[in-house]
Amino acid sequence: MVSFTVRLRFDKEHMEEVSAMLRQLTSASRQEPGCVNYVAHVVEDDPATVVIYEQYKDAAALDHHRNTPHFHEFAIGGFYQLMLERQVENLVALS
Repeated sequence: MVSFTVRLRFDKEHMEEVSAMLRQLTSASRQEPGCVNYVAHVVEDDPATVVIYEQYKDAAALDHHRNTPHFHEFAIGGFYQLMLERQVENLVALS
């Protein structure tokens, strides 16, 4: 299992546009055969910060995700163009 979080910061004025792209990316990503979990969050006390929790069955499934048309459209060509900061935390399950 491959699990990680992605923390992204944006200008507040872009959040409506970013949220729309994240909804579309989330919906499409959850349909991928190797996607176990894909949940985008806005931080309650900081609405210009997004945290995405992602899980894939293996590295090949993550590779597939990163090469999909929807990832290129909504992430790379979409909200990545608006982000101020990006931090990835790779996770290791305890059980």
